[in-house]
Amino acid sequence: MTDANLCSRSASELRRMLGRGELGSRELTAACLAQIERLEPAVNAFVTVAGERALEAATAADRRAAQGGELPPLHGLPLAVKDLVRTAGLRTTFGSLLYADHVPAVDDLLASRYREAGAIIIGKTNTPEFGCGGGQTTNAVAGTTRNPYDLERACGSSSGGSAAALAARMVPLADGSDFGGSLRHPAGHCNVVGFRPSPGRVPTYPNQLGWFTLSVAGPMGRCVEDVALLLSAQAGPDPRSPIALPEPGARFREPLPRDFQGVRIAFSRNLGFLPVEPRVAAVFEQQRAVLESLGMEVVDADPDIADALEVFKVLRAWRYTVAHGDRVRDPAQRARMKSDLVWNTEEGFKLTGEAVARAEARRTELYHRMREFMARFEFLALPTNPTPPLPIDQSTVAEIDGARMRDYVDGSALKSAISTVGNPAVSVPAGFTAEGWPVGIQLVGRHQADFALLQLAYAFEQATRVAERPPAIAAG
Repeated sequence: MTDANLCSRSASELRRMLGRGELGSRELTAACLAQIERLEPAVNAFVTVAGERALEAATAADRRAAQGGELPPLHGLPLAVKDLVRTAGLRTTFGSLLYADHVPAVDDLLASRYREAGAIIIGKTNTPEFGCGGGQTTNAVAGTTRNPYDLERACGSSSGGSAAALAARMVPLADGSDFGGSLRHPAGHCNVVGFRPSPGRVPTYPNQLGWFTLSVAGPMGRCVEDVALLLSAQAGPDPRSPIALPEPGARFREPLPRDFQGVRIAFSRNLGFLPVEPRVAAVFEQQRAVLESLGMEVVDADPDIADALEVFKVLRAWRYTVAHGDRVRDPAQRARMKSDLVWNTEEGFKLTGEAVARAEARRTELYHRMREFMARFEFLALPTNPTPPLPIDQSTVAEIDGARMRDYVDGSALKSAISTVGNPAVSVPAGFTAEGWPVGIQLVGRHQADFALLQLAYAFEQATRVAERPPAIAAG
């Protein structure tokens, strides 16, 4: 089997092959490293590639398999980790010049869970500085990540390195994080799956704001089964996270097929208030027939959450002030930080305690409005992104279908509105524009109903098979 053929297989299939002894982890890891070496100069998905370390870990995994006994869920699978997760002994830059040579002494909780689950951490994927991005994944440390489906287009932000690495068949699994859409945005632009779990589903530690629920970590993959597999290793309670949900991660290794006959889903073209570019809208409209083919009752309906964007902006600015206020106030550090990051933080400096409190109160109202809406529908469908991938030299979207964006945060409102109400959401490949640019559909589930949402995503994926179309560069 050629390296390209091996790298094109799903993580779930590879895991089964590893478990049956038909494939060794070192062979698989070497194939992924060869694919990275071949495509990385063009795509630039990685900040750091841990080739020798990965091969050593893969060799150890093969020795473990040879001893017999039950193997962990991610045994032998190469995994790309977003460069916001601290990895012991492996450079973690956060996409910032301030941490360009930073090598942590200990793992974050997520990295330790990956190792316990048997994954082979093959490298760190690119992200904007501290995850703060518009339409691009770019920073002064590693440069710009390009879209494997069109190298003159952006891959999305901020888990763009992970999405691009998956799309280019460099790795079978990758992770990401999502504040205003950073798992869903690049997934939609790179024809992969990005799942934003419910807050607390994937605990994080260390975490400066343990009770904060807008930012979550989650899985990415080329298919829904792979995303569920990675989530099974990420999820589960941990006493260091005060919002961690008690359900064990093994729940997500259960079978995904489900009958959706008669299940009601709201079909929202723009949440009732947001502009969407016509080429994206046309692809999204075609998905109605797919959902109906599953037996679902598809109803045109929009949740009443139009004020979610303003609430999100307040809480985002507050969060940036907590995370980066000291850096921005230090002239030496500020001079080395990107302008968007400084702007977000300074917006937080302007906030009053009353403004933050009112935003939290309005967010509670939004939650209840969304809860009442989802009592009528088990799921909600809407576009993932309002535009196709941006040109590689365009940092943010300034206008969508004639509507001017006040700032780059406006361009992510289809996703940040869902972040604000706290429902789980997933971007699944839905089709392509006439130019061959990927378009994703965003599916939203009820409060904490993550598994049911993955079941719908799986059924949709099986009905379309859009995710199986690789970029031309991946095949060599």
